Amino acid sequence: MAERKVKIWYDPEGDYLEVIFDQKPGYFRETASDQVMEKVDEAGNVLGFSVLKISALKQAPLEVAL
Repeated sequence: MAERKVKIWYDPEGDYLEVIFDQKPGYFRETASDQVMEKVDEAGNVLGFSVLKISALKQAPLEVAL
């Protein structure tokens, strides 16, 4: 089985975290949380996600369905 890589990027100035599971073309769409966007391909398969205001998670965990 081929090894899969995950791309994780954090921007401390923007307080933004991005996690990409698959480097394929796609777009970000809203989730039930105003802090989380999910990246999906044209078929709706989840390719990754982003979290705004990541430092706010110090208070409590964030749970979102992707």
